[in-house]
Amino acid sequence: MQDQTTLYDLLGGVDVLRRLTRRMYELMATDPRAAAARAVHPPDLAGSEQKFFEFMSGWLGGPPLFVEKHGPPMLRRRHFVAQIGGPEITAWLYCFETAMEETVQDHRMRAALREPIRRLAHHMHNKD
Repeated sequence: MQDQTTLYDLLGGVDVLRRLTRRMYELMATDPRAAAARAVHPPDLAGSEQKFFEFMSGWLGGPPLFVEKHGPPMLRRRHFVAQIGGPEITAWLYCFETAMEETVQDHRMRAALREPIRRLAHHMHNKD
């Protein structure tokens, strides 16, 4: 049986994923264009960044860190505590896509992730 190459592997594994998630949350904390996304997060973003890193690891086919620590993601349910509408989604996607442009060298990988991440973000929509 051959090992299957995953998006996690193609991304660059743990190091690139950590740079991506770290940069995303740095942008969320500092960039005024991220204000709507920042507002629905706790004051300290470290826990959110860590959970997102763990989730993305498994979502991309790498180690299922989030599931091992927290159980099934149930993302919409976990995000009901935050009011997420268009401005929050736009700001979150700005952070993700900017961080991805800065940290993921392979343009094909960025292109492959763009639409699934957008669908994921819009799936969290829970307010008009």
